[in-house]
Amino acid sequence: MRPIDRNEVLGIGEYETIRERFRSRIIEEKRPRRVRIGDHLTAVFENRDSVLFQIQEMLRTERITSESGVLHEIETYNELVPGEGQLSLTLFVEIPERSLRDKMLVELAGLEDTVSLEVDGVAARAVGKREGAVEGRTTAVHYLKVDLPEAAQAALKARRAAASIVVAHPHYSVKAPLGKATLDKLAEDLA
Repeated sequence: MRPIDRNEVLGIGEYETIRERFRSRIIEEKRPRRVRIGDHLTAVFENRDSVLFQIQEMLRTERITSESGVLHEIETYNELVPGEGQLSLTLFVEIPERSLRDKMLVELAGLEDTVSLEVDGVAARAVGKREGAVEGRTTAVHYLKVDLPEAAQAALKARRAAASIVVAHPHYSVKAPLGKATLDKLAEDLA
């Protein structure tokens, strides 16, 4: 997938004029990309549109208008765009109650190292950066990429694969099968 180019990113004023339509489209686009993983985790498979949306929303929220600031956001979020033969996902630890969340983030230390995508029984490990990591705990958001073996890519593109997100953490072990709508989106991403 091609990274986001500077000429694709609108200024805040221009973005405001299309924001509601763009936001609605991205919400619909993300729906089949969102996968519930047990009680406390959710993953969203990212693509160019979701990354462009993140950039635009960050610029809007932070009121970033300087060219260097815009370029920084593009560079930062372009790391979420999957490369050739890759899938990219954002993993969220979702626990509304603060005391339970704080406890779970300690219990789930190392979570980011225990995630994989299993395609037709073959696991491909998800890998991410450890930015913001604090020793002895995990973070609530992880940006991960999965390099898929060629056979897994071919099976997903042909829409004949069975796939699951697998978390094999000692305190959180779960396998979440991907539905047809999600698999269709992944096939599009790999095409």
